[in-house]
Amino acid sequence: MRRVLQVLLAMLVTCGTLVAPGDARTAGEVTYDRYSLMIDGRRIVLQAAEFHYFRLPSPHLWRDVLEKFKAAGFNAVSLYFSWAYHSPAPGVYDFTGVRDVDRLLRTAHQAGLYVIARPGPYINAESSGGGLPAWVKTVPGRARSSEAGYREAYREWLHRINPVIARHQVGEGGPVILYNAENEYQVNTDAAYMQDIQDQARADGIDVPITTNDCCDGGSWSSTWATGPGAVQIPGIDDYPQSFECADPGLWGPWGEGVTERLRDDIPVFAAEYQAGAIDVGDAGYDKCRELTGPAFMKYFYKNNLVTTGATMFSYYMGYGGTNWGWLAQPNDVYTSYDYGAAITEARRLTPKYDEFKRQGYFLQAVTPIAKTDPVAAPPASDNPALTTAARANPDTGTQFVLVKHTDRAATSTDAATLDWPAPDGRHRVPVQVKGRDAHVIVAGYDLGGQRLTLSTSEIMTHAAIGGRDVAVLYGTAGSPGATVLRYGSEPRVTVLDGRVSSTYAGGDLRLDYSHDGLARVLISGGGRRPLLLLIGTDEEAARFWRADTASGPVLVRGTDLVRSASVSGDTARLVADVGTGAGQVEVFAPPQARRLRIGTQDVRVTRTRSGSLLGSTRPPGPAPLPALTGWRAHVESPEAQPGFDDSRWTVADSTTTTSPHPPKTLPVLYADDYGYHYGNVWYRGHFTATGAETTIDLNAITGKRGNYLVWLNGRYLGSAAGGVQADSGDQWTPPNPDPGPGHFAIPAGLLKPGVDNVIAVLVANMGHNDDWIADDLRFKQPRGLVAAAIGGTPISWRIQGAAGVDPVRGGLNNGGLYGERTGWHLSAHPDKSWKTANPAAAPLIPGVTWYRTSFRLDLPEDQDVPVGLRFGGDPSPAYRVQIFLNGWNVGQYGGDIGPQKEFSLPAGLLQERGANTLALAVTAEQPLPGGPGPISLFAYGNVRVR
Repeated sequence: MRRVLQVLLAMLVTCGTLVAPGDARTAGEVTYDRYSLMIDGRRIVLQAAEFHYFRLPSPHLWRDVLEKFKAAGFNAVSLYFSWAYHSPAPGVYDFTGVRDVDRLLRTAHQAGLYVIARPGPYINAESSGGGLPAWVKTVPGRARSSEAGYREAYREWLHRINPVIARHQVGEGGPVILYNAENEYQVNTDAAYMQDIQDQARADGIDVPITTNDCCDGGSWSSTWATGPGAVQIPGIDDYPQSFECADPGLWGPWGEGVTERLRDDIPVFAAEYQAGAIDVGDAGYDKCRELTGPAFMKYFYKNNLVTTGATMFSYYMGYGGTNWGWLAQPNDVYTSYDYGAAITEARRLTPKYDEFKRQGYFLQAVTPIAKTDPVAAPPASDNPALTTAARANPDTGTQFVLVKHTDRAATSTDAATLDWPAPDGRHRVPVQVKGRDAHVIVAGYDLGGQRLTLSTSEIMTHAAIGGRDVAVLYGTAGSPGATVLRYGSEPRVTVLDGRVSSTYAGGDLRLDYSHDGLARVLISGGGRRPLLLLIGTDEEAARFWRADTASGPVLVRGTDLVRSASVSGDTARLVADVGTGAGQVEVFAPPQARRLRIGTQDVRVTRTRSGSLLGSTRPPGPAPLPALTGWRAHVESPEAQPGFDDSRWTVADSTTTTSPHPPKTLPVLYADDYGYHYGNVWYRGHFTATGAETTIDLNAITGKRGNYLVWLNGRYLGSAAGGVQADSGDQWTPPNPDPGPGHFAIPAGLLKPGVDNVIAVLVANMGHNDDWIADDLRFKQPRGLVAAAIGGTPISWRIQGAAGVDPVRGGLNNGGLYGERTGWHLSAHPDKSWKTANPAAAPLIPGVTWYRTSFRLDLPEDQDVPVGLRFGGDPSPAYRVQIFLNGWNVGQYGGDIGPQKEFSLPAGLLQERGANTLALAVTAEQPLPGGPGPISLFAYGNVRVR
């Protein structure tokens, strides 16, 4: 009954008929007002990062990534749920194994993270079809609309995924606090569609607030139509101010100021998708994308967004990108890696971007008045116009937050000024400095635990009550001046334990002046307050701190590579932490009863410092050697190219009609999707009775960017051509390209056999399906495979073959239609002893497909995390492309026409870290070559001792 009442109440809220604008709106245990979300009445600043479980098909590694999110100060994770990933065919859904989203949501909850659930139906995410299954391309009715055919399809998906999400909502003891309807649905909008998505969610038990993410100044489900059909409760904005020009990482805000606007006065300001990386559209490599969106960008744009509009809901895209394994990728923007230049790399390594997220995330969690602020007059940087300020204050506590930045947001100079700051506890003149593209949020009038912080020009990272005293971590740019003022009833005792800090006391204010240099430690006692330990450092020193909450109170740790959790039992502080090869000192600020330290299974010998902390030395991880890849064996395939190949069991391609909005140039219709072959390579065999007068074969194929096709006639290789791609006009096919992917192949004299059967064989490498970002079927339903074929006017009868069913473990996106895939050459159990020995780099290649296989064993230490990759040496050739299979999993594609990638992640789980592994390479060559890919080797991205 409770569930029924909640659903009815939530449906009334959604329709805007029950709750007046401006009131707090209740859905389960989540409420909100114009300032922030509230969970059980407690205000939070939502700090989320995006994670794609479908790009990491190793469920036990989901916990690793989510724990790293939590350790960086995130309190939520945003999760797209990919319809295509779960549904290989109409009515067929798989939520087992690597698709177990119940496990995903449990893992998020166990990691201590809330969840923004984003089930689409459309998600984009640079995934094939934007997350819409390819079979939807054959459904009548425009995708992303309320038209009947598509409506039945998406409702089927929602009624499968919604109940899973519903049972993990906060009202049921789970982590889900928001439900995102659709994604960036701003062009060709259909209000009935948007409303129906929400109605289906409510009917399926979703009772948390529904949100959506508006983008790009298109039609809005937020302001203009706030009370009409399709409007959601909490709309948000997408913003990518750095664009995606990774080849020019020095760009600065080419797409605008990046300030999330307030959409309505009755809801919080929600940065629903804020840039935290970039797709590599120019093939510059993701390290350049990480530079484009690095710490300087994060400091300036994120803090500017926080103070300028008072945003309290943030979701950053991406926190961890992962891998476009199999045929997961949308072809026009991405390649195998979806690293995205994110804070956590594809191989799950932490970067300087992670450090900046941690500095900001800890601040947002610790300084709770930031969750409710109004704009106030800012103290001017009156003696230097190169700097400017903005300010907000909490109306209940009076706490002020002042943003200090360059007036010219692109400035790279170092500028200093004096703030004449009329803070809540009195006026003070204090120094500030901004170095280059940076910004600082400084605080005044704040009850810092048992202290009264009058103001500080250092930024607050975190503070905690530990052992009857307050411990606070403050930081600033190396070399910049700092001042911190604290209020006391009488003069306190100041002891500088480390560093150079001067102090003065007058009129109840203790003022500390210093330069941010290394890590200074100041112990303050007396003055009518409990003791305070100030740890004042540079950005880099602050990043070395980790905070974990325990039943005995907070713990601060300095020196490990990561802290996942902590506990205090008796006289022992216990850490679940990562220790890297640069291991050294570890310092723990814990309750005073803790006299011992244990990290994982290791007892660490410690001493008590003058700061009251425990100090010891950690043991680095042991070596983790990787074997050389030897013993390669090779086998040529492509029997389909031979005239005598038996194709009688292949699908007859004889359709004369199609649901595609693109009419075929020739009949029969040869579109691969129309015959149920949606992903990867597809073979065609065309039979015709030659007259002997035929001179050319004219073909057209659409493959998406980076695709191609190879052609044989009666077993003779005729050549290859590039496949057609999405047209550039409006980034869609409008008008349709009249000649997509053309290929004209001359017929050699004497090759045809007049009056008898002749065979054309065509291997088409389809690279995935266009997204549907503008909700236009001309884009999404663009065909794949052959779209025209002619030999003069000679009739041709066609058969087609793609993937041989759906892999029950790896799913429908893993395999295409290569002969070796259809017969299991990519699987570990396939016998290859009869294959000839060969070095992939040195063995000559003939046009068509050649497979290479080798096996290797690993014995990596159980208590160490050693992410392993596969590296191709030398320069990739545009004359071949390689599909990489690890133990049957299609983990990537390599080649000169595929992208810049030379290293490929082999995630644990797919990789047997303690056991036998098989690598198989399917190399498709467009021309004879003296050698193929190589040299090929294993390498480690890193090595840390864990837990």
